[in-house]
Amino acid sequence: MPKMKTNRSAAKRFRRTASGKIRRKRAFKNHILTKKSPKRIRQLRKGATLSGGDEKRMNEILPYL
Repeated sequence: MPKMKTNRSAAKRFRRTASGKIRRKRAFKNHILTKKSPKRIRQLRKGATLSGGDEKRMNEILPYL
C-alpha cells in the first residue's frame, strides 16, 4: 500500500493543536472591513476549532498533519 498524500492546500490553512484538534481561521476578515464593527473584526482574529463532522473529513485529507 503506498503512502497517502496530504492535500497541500488544506495543509496551508489548518494546524493541529497539542490535543489533536484541528484549528482554522475565521471567515469574513479579508476585505470590506469598513462596514464591520471594530468588535466584530477583533473577534474574527481568534481562531476556531473544527466541528466533529468536518474534523473527520479533514483527518482523511490531512493524514500526517
